[in-house]
Parts: sequence; C-alpha cells; structure tokens
Amino acid sequence: MSARITVVGIGEDGLDGLTPKARGLIDEAEVLVGGERHLSKVPLGGEQRIDWDGDFDAAFDKIEKMKDRRVVVLASGDPLHYGVGANIVRRFGADQVNVIPAPGAFSLVAADLGWPLADVKCLTVHGRALEAVTLYLTPGRRLLVLSWDGETPEKLAGLLTARGFGPSRITVLGNLGGDDETRTEGTAKKWTGETVPDLNTIAVECVAGDGADVLSRVPGLPDDAFEHDGLITKREVRAATLARLMPLPGQTLWDVGAGSGAVAIEWLRAEPSAKAFAVERDPKRAAVIARNAANLGVPELKIVEGEAPGILSGIETVPDAVFVGGGVSVPGLLEACWDALSPGGRLVANGVTLEAEQRLLFFQNEFGGDLTRMAVSRAAPVGPVGRLQTFQPLKQVTQLVTIKK
Repeated sequence: MSARITVVGIGEDGLDGLTPKARGLIDEAEVLVGGERHLSKVPLGGEQRIDWDGDFDAAFDKIEKMKDRRVVVLASGDPLHYGVGANIVRRFGADQVNVIPAPGAFSLVAADLGWPLADVKCLTVHGRALEAVTLYLTPGRRLLVLSWDGETPEKLAGLLTARGFGPSRITVLGNLGGDDETRTEGTAKKWTGETVPDLNTIAVECVAGDGADVLSRVPGLPDDAFEHDGLITKREVRAATLARLMPLPGQTLWDVGAGSGAVAIEWLRAEPSAKAFAVERDPKRAAVIARNAANLGVPELKIVEGEAPGILSGIETVPDAVFVGGGVSVPGLLEACWDALSPGGRLVANGVTLEAEQRLLFFQNEFGGDLTRMAVSRAAPVGPVGRLQTFQPLKQVTQLVTIKK
C-alpha cells in the first residue's frame, strides 16, 4: 500500500532549500498541513490548508477523514528527529506516511561550528524540563539543545552556572538558514540575557569550573549526591542492586518504597530511554524524590504517592523490573510485585531486618531466585581526636533476585 500522507521537512529558507522532488509534492498537494510559519513559506494555490498551531490532535482528526486526497504536511528540518513526524507515524502508521527530511537544526548548527555531529549530544527542551540537560554535563562534552523560546538560553546559562559549569561556552543561533539568522555568543556565567529569536538552537561546550557537580552515569553515586533522611540504599549496595535490575532501553522500573528515589534515579541515569515509577507513601519523602530527580537530570521520573501494595494497581505501565527497598515484610507486597512483573522481568528486593530476611527466604522457596548477603564497612575516625581510623560496618543487606520465566 502506498503512503497517503507525505511529510516534507522545510527550513527557514523555504521552498528554495527543497529538492525538486519535495517541491513537486507540495505543488501537487490537495491538502497542505502545517503551522502558520511553515504555511507562510508556500504561495497560496488551490489546495485546502490546515493550520495546526496549538492543536495537533484536531488537525490529525481532519487528516483522518481525507483518505482519498493528497495530503502534504510541512514540518521543521528532519521531521523524525525531535519533530512532528514521530507523532504522525504513531497516529497513522509507518506504511501510510512518507517522510522527506531536510537538514535540521542540529545539522545546520554542527555545520556552522564545524562540530562532527556523531560526537555531539543532541537534546531538546522544547516542551520538556530544562533540568534534563543536567544529565549530560561533563567536562569537554558538546551539546546541541533545541530551545523552547527566546528565554531558554538565559535559563540554560543559569542552570550551567548553578552546576559549576559557568565557564562553558554558549553559542545561540536563531532563525537558522533564514535571511534574518542571528548569532549570539558568550559564557554561561557572563551571559548578558540578550534577546534572541524564539526559534533558536543552543550549542554548549561544557567546561567545569571550581566546585562543579561532575557525576558519572555509572550506578553508584555518592550518598550525599541525594537529599535524604537516612532512608537510602547505600552507594555500594545500590551499585550492586542496579547491576541486578539491568536497566535496558525502553524498559520500565517500579521502585517500591523508594525513600529518596536513589535507585529509580540511577536507573534512569544509566539508560535515559527507560522509564521509572517511584512509589512512596510518605508525602515529605515523595517531595524529596522530586527534588532529587530534578537535581540529577531525570525530571521525567514519575512519583506515585501511596501505600503499597494497594497503590500498585493504579500504575498502568507493566514493569520490566521491580525493586523493593522498603516494606519487604509487608504481607502480600512481594507477591503483588511478582504478579505485576512482565515475563522475563527482574524482581530485586533488599532487606535488613530479620523479619525481612525471613520473608525473602519464604519467597525464594516458592518462586526461586538467588539470595545474597552483602556486608559493607567504611573507614571512619576513632574517638574525638580522629587521629586513627577503623572500619565501621553498615547494616548487612540480604538481597533476593528472581527472574520471572
């Protein structure tokens, strides 16, 4: 079946920047769809026009009824790279959509700066939390960021400075490819707040200053990287726990009894395409989880406030992995998590009390799995003077790992 919807990527240079094939498809369109900015680049003809500014779903509903007409959708640059093309494919199916890309903002900025695109991290904060950029702040890294509006560069400069990356070099290119293209440069800590066009892309060369928050995405962040009240899976145990949970692309974790949210947060940091739900009954701790997630670059973490196991039935997304870090001895909790788990999914549960250990042993006898006891000691000063050190043991942790066949 031939595609009935064509999505044409178009830049600020309008029709002049298109291939003859793309221009021909636009000329032959019976229905032309796009935002006001894109539609204005095509001279009026006899076609019907649908302006989707502010309401994609309504425009898609109209397209749905035009099965026998030649529909051409205008989109920015490469429609499948943080563009509307993905929404159209999800709605109508790949076999019904033909995409003709043009150079997008990332390609144009990389070409302007001479940056090999394969070595650059491409991000968007268009309609997304700015804090997500935090995840990628490491010395020497280059970032390309699609802005939300003209105020985004100043906000990003403030975030970089607050994280200790004030010396980072920022270049903002506005209205890329158009006759009114602009270029603004500076460092994050000295950003002037100069007005830039709403349509802009930000290039960042990350430079760490004194006191910069430089964190690896390998699981096992320092405990003090998180705000917590002591209810946190300690660093050494957390790293081992994440190894058994196995963050994988697109998979979902339930972190039950999340406390500070450390395990769910490190799951998302390890695999940004994954999803996670942090389940916590205490409202104050739930608020702490939200702050930790934003501070550590994963504001997309979903927080479910309520008592497990009862609250779990309200989570629609089936988990591929479940971590139970609190409430192991609660009757029915492990069984509820096991029932919810997808085939091939991993259940990891940690306990420190005798009651929790007994519960884990009982569960293992019924469902199988591995039991491991972890004992960690940390060196600490002895006495008030602190000239000598001795190893101080942390609470031993018994860990159950079970895979659902």
